[in-house]
Amino acid sequence: MESNLIFDCFPSSEELLSQYSESEGTTIDINAHIHTPYSFSAFQSIKQAVSLAKEEGVQVLGINDFNVTDGYLEFAKECLQANIFPLFNIEFIGLVKEFQKENIKVNDPNNPGRIYLSGKGLSSYPSLNSRIQDRISAALKSGESQITEMINKMNVLLYFINPDFHFSLEEIRARFAKNLIRERHIARAVRVKAEEVCPNPKDRIIFYEKLFGKLPKSSLNDSASLENEIRSNLLKAGGKAFVPEDRNAFISVEEFKEIVNDAGGIPVYPVLLDDMNGNFTDFENSKEGLLTGLLSFGICNVEFIPARNDIKILTGYVRYFYENGFSVTFGTEHNTPDLIPLKVYCRGKAALDEYLREINYKGACVLAAHQFLTALGNEGYQNKDGFPSGRKRNEFEKLGAAVLDFYFNKKTKPDLDA
Repeated sequence: MESNLIFDCFPSSEELLSQYSESEGTTIDINAHIHTPYSFSAFQSIKQAVSLAKEEGVQVLGINDFNVTDGYLEFAKECLQANIFPLFNIEFIGLVKEFQKENIKVNDPNNPGRIYLSGKGLSSYPSLNSRIQDRISAALKSGESQITEMINKMNVLLYFINPDFHFSLEEIRARFAKNLIRERHIARAVRVKAEEVCPNPKDRIIFYEKLFGKLPKSSLNDSASLENEIRSNLLKAGGKAFVPEDRNAFISVEEFKEIVNDAGGIPVYPVLLDDMNGNFTDFENSKEGLLTGLLSFGICNVEFIPARNDIKILTGYVRYFYENGFSVTFGTEHNTPDLIPLKVYCRGKAALDEYLREINYKGACVLAAHQFLTALGNEGYQNKDGFPSGRKRNEFEKLGAAVLDFYFNKKTKPDLDA
């Protein structure tokens, strides 16, 4: 599928703008960042994710899987059928070696130098040059080697509890994953295998007690919490099945930007912001410092996951970055077993106020306009250095609003099976 099929029957930019009345605009519900089963997700399928988004009134939805774009076509088909506008994104885990040496934490609260980065508004099935494809393949291969070692360690632990507990990389891929396998898939495999081998709840509690060296905190009926507990006890640093990642599994910020630019996307920094105790990472502990740091990387777009943030702190950062020329979007991730709502909320389920909804809408409009223009071979939002092109942000916000309006209201949809 080529991304311009999404825009079949669309008029030109000029016609879109002439047909669109700003008075028709509205701050619709938008979720620009979810993961799907193609990496790891709370959803059983892309269809489920899109159906739930439709039920909750989310009108713009962004796929944001780690390292892969395999789900793009399925995502596009489901979004078209539900009349939800699809945003095509990808996420990588990078490493800033200087920060690692200096023990500076970026947007990973536990690992100095580790940096999560997203490419937003990519073309569907982006055509990456062979060098970049090889770099991504090397990272995936390195990651799979780590996962294989973790599975082997886990199998040794399980064998001494019950010889019937055993699984392979191939079994996990066939039952619980698509192509990419991560530590969360291992945790799910352990939880499901425990249910299969120990159908009696008492026996299952004994199993977890032996595996953890203590009684499980989670209810046996709470699958998501159990998987999180398996992961935190055994698969994270210090756990008996933990295997440290090879540096080859990470890309540099420059490599990330090259990949995203080559794929026609926009480099975006996902902001971690405050935790439950009001703590920030070293890189994010001041708005001014974070802004300077991101500009030094050549990144001028940010994304927040508001459910983990205090609404007052979130609003302060959003306002600061938007007023300094950044585009801003929000998402929910859904990168854990917890099936939380798709409608974006702040910590404690505090609803987004009108200001936050408006900024999220404007950010989505920038992405929609960028996808529309680049799909047709035109200049996108920013240049290869990561900064916006000569066009101003408000022009993309207006064009994106017209793109969304036309998409939601046009009578015919492209046939992606043709």
